Amino acid sequence: MHWLYVALAVAAASPAIAQDQTAEAVGAGLGLVIGLSIAIVVGAIVGWLASLIVKGSGSGLLTDILIGIGGSIVASFLFPALGLTFGGNTIAAILSPLVGAVILLLIIKLLRR
Repeated sequence: MHWLYVALAVAAASPAIAQDQTAEAVGAGLGLVIGLSIAIVVGAIVGWLASLIVKGSGSGLLTDILIGIGGSIVASFLFPALGLTFGGNTIAAILSPLVGAVILLLIIKLLRR
């Protein structure tokens, strides 16, 4: 008779568990969309600023976004490997990817010659 109580308890708890898992999946998906949106906006701003710093490299909005996101990736790997830190404030969150994007633009400009 004990197994019957366990089976009923599991059957009763299953919808609640399924709802929790669904809520977590929706939350994770929404977080991914928000994160990608922020990366695109910050990438566009950083790429645009980097294209202003490196004269003659303006290639359009999509390229600026890709250069900005690429610069963020370069900065996140290169600077810690070199022991460089910009701090943890908002200015550092823009400055570090900006420097990475400028480096990336300079490399692209050298390769195009």
